[in-house]
Amino acid sequence: MSHQQMAELLFPDVAQVPEDIFSLYPARELPPEARVTRFAPSPTGALNIGGLYATLISERLAHQSNGVFYLRIEDTDKKREVPGGVENILQSLVYFGVQWDEGPFLSGEDVGSYGPYKQSLRDGIYRVFLKHLIREGLAYPCFCNDEDLNQIRQSQQNSKATPGYYGEWAKHRGITFEQTQEEIALGKPFVIRLRSSGSPNKKVIHYDLVKGRIAFPENDQDIVIMKTNGLPTYHFAHAIDDRLMGTTHVIRADEWLSSLPIHIQLFELLGFPLPKYGHIAPIMKLEGTSKRKFSKRKDLDGTAEYYKTQGYPGFALGEYFMNLINSGFEEWRTVNPQKAYHEYLISTDKMNSSGALLDMNKLNDTSKEVISRLTCEDVYELLYKWSKEFDSELFETLQKDKEYTLKILSIGRNSAKPRKDYAKWSEIKPMIAYFYDGWFEEDASSGYLHLDSIRMDQAQTIIQRYSDLFSLECGREVWFSEIQSLAADLGYAKDMKQYKANPEQYKGHVGDIAMVIRVALTNRNQTPDLYDLMKVMGNQRIVERMRRFMAQNS
Repeated sequence: MSHQQMAELLFPDVAQVPEDIFSLYPARELPPEARVTRFAPSPTGALNIGGLYATLISERLAHQSNGVFYLRIEDTDKKREVPGGVENILQSLVYFGVQWDEGPFLSGEDVGSYGPYKQSLRDGIYRVFLKHLIREGLAYPCFCNDEDLNQIRQSQQNSKATPGYYGEWAKHRGITFEQTQEEIALGKPFVIRLRSSGSPNKKVIHYDLVKGRIAFPENDQDIVIMKTNGLPTYHFAHAIDDRLMGTTHVIRADEWLSSLPIHIQLFELLGFPLPKYGHIAPIMKLEGTSKRKFSKRKDLDGTAEYYKTQGYPGFALGEYFMNLINSGFEEWRTVNPQKAYHEYLISTDKMNSSGALLDMNKLNDTSKEVISRLTCEDVYELLYKWSKEFDSELFETLQKDKEYTLKILSIGRNSAKPRKDYAKWSEIKPMIAYFYDGWFEEDASSGYLHLDSIRMDQAQTIIQRYSDLFSLECGREVWFSEIQSLAADLGYAKDMKQYKANPEQYKGHVGDIAMVIRVALTNRNQTPDLYDLMKVMGNQRIVERMRRFMAQNS
């Protein structure tokens, strides 16, 4: 049988050969050490947290080596594709600060000279290489239907043979040109299978970027490389695309380790240089005292969208991921507190080869630290942008009271040790709502906080006396000395030391006086510095709130 005849029978419309395609995708002109990496998601659902983690590693490896990081959409599985899936992925990447050089962008356009960057638009390219493999006798058509494949599986079970389509079990491995003609004439659908030359008795040795030296049995299965709908399988398409797009390094989940012998075999049969692979363990979550993988069905916090909706700044998650990628990042951050996290150079051989734990407490601490380093203007702009999409009430308030909000956000921020109150944007509104009259009125209308150590009639007296003497024109020390004087006049100790020495002589201490004022102004028992928040609120608002407190509790 002439393999050339078979190739023409199966792909009569394909006139190009691989060399024609290679001429359209010349080698990239990059420095020798430059790495070309990619993120190649399938638009079958929301971007998961593990995918975002792997993407950050790929992006860093490329950009820290002056290479190229590109985005490729692997959308050949149309049955599982989710409407809007591509846009969701792109929006998530943008939010979390992942910058790609080539691929589809939210504008709807592809950027780069190595596209199209959606596999569904590259069908003609794959067919050229499919025909090439048929012509070389390295692939063949298979007309097995489900019934045929079930019979093969049953026979293998009965004879206790290794399951799969290989060797003597490969029903169409030796199909002739004439038989192929007959099957096609009958309108039977077919797939294209790779003719494997592998043996399970031989080993494939691979040096993984993360896991080091690993060994697997060779692939002996005649895997499907083209489905009945004419589209390539993932195995085949990714090999073609990685070669044409010049991919040098691939970071992916270790669930792909079992496919590695197939991929190595494909690259060898196609005559392509093999990229360097790094297989990373999945991100784990803590459940009780044990770790487990994230579940796509029940773990909302397993998607990138969750962290965006909650309002974790994208760069805060990136900062946290750096700690998971390389343990040396923490020491680097201590030495370089003002540098952006992406200035740190990651190393694959120092990565955690077991599952990294996503610790929400540590993520919150990291995010608080990152947000504390921002200016109040930066916090405002990021909060404004987030609220526009996720909290319309907050968005309207920010629009209406920008200058006032900036003053609120500046409290405790301009110091050597800035406050670390906020871990995510969704926390800010409930933490600062008392500054805004509408939200404060709504909160206080149902009653003020109960003051355990002070009777309400004492609280009334404290607020009445303080409203007669308070002033914000003085500095902090004079302001506090006035509160101390008021405390002494009302029978309270001027400081804690004095109170602890003789507690039976006093009604309480100056801290109790300050707490009454705090509750009257905010209906909270925990706030930033009282003097600072009063300076932000201003005289008129303070007077009105003290009057309200006395009127409601008279």
